[in-house]
This record gives sequence, structure tokens and C-alpha cells, in this order.
Amino acid sequence: MWFEPGKFLVSESGKLLVKANLIKQTTSTVFVGVDSGQNHLIRPMFYNAYHKIENISNPKGDLKLYSIVGYICESDTLGYDRLLNEVRENDILAIHNAGAYGFSMSNQYNARLRPAEVLIKSGKIHLIRKREVLEDLYRNEVILDESIFN
Repeated sequence: MWFEPGKFLVSESGKLLVKANLIKQTTSTVFVGVDSGQNHLIRPMFYNAYHKIENISNPKGDLKLYSIVGYICESDTLGYDRLLNEVRENDILAIHNAGAYGFSMSNQYNARLRPAEVLIKSGKIHLIRKREVLEDLYRNEVILDESIFN
């Protein structure tokens, strides 16, 4: 018997929390721009994976149709045409089933830092991975002597 333990065991245990930075009405849809993107959860863009998205800041708001987009330009859509409770700037959205491969597939594309990871067990919050800082982007770079270019 074959099964994929990452997806099977931990997918439902993880949620990616993002903040709505921008609500933009166009002729075809209402976009919600968030403070995350494909560099933190690439599965929707890479595999066309579906992740349930929920507005946890306004759970009783009127239902409206949105497209949730990230802050990376290239096809950075986390969810098309999603019926969500009304989203306002600064609302927190939960992207479900982000427990499998979220961090392992994340990257620092366009110099974007990875977020912290938190474990909640028995109602207690535990930081299990710190948020990256700018130094993490260049920590392993080596400054070469300019004479090698001559």
C-alpha cells in the first residue's frame, strides 16, 4: 500500500494566516491582495491545488465572491472566485490544508522572507520556527576579492 504521509498526515493540521492589504474591484472580479504569496504556499500555482480560504476576522459578514492574490507578480493567485464572508483591509484570512510541504516548498523569491511557524497544542501557543530576518537572505553569501574579476 502506498500513501503520501506529508499530505495524508499533516495537511489538515496547518493553516497559513495572511492579512488582507488591498481590496480591488475590477470589471471581472474583486481581488483581495494579501501579505503572502506563492513563495510561502506554492501549491495553488504549481499544481492548481485547491485550499479552502476563510475570513476569520469577519466570520458573520455577508458572502461575496473574491479572488485572493499574493504579493508576487507571476501568477500569484491563492484562490479564484471564492465565496467568503466580506473581506476588509487588515482582515486575517486562513488558508487551510497548508500543513504539508508549506515550509519545505517555501522560498525567498524576490527577497521575501519566510514567516514564523507556530504550534498550538492543548490551547497553548509554541513558536517552532522564527520569522526570517533580512540577515537570513545574505547570511551565506561570500564577498569575493574584486581582483578575481580583472
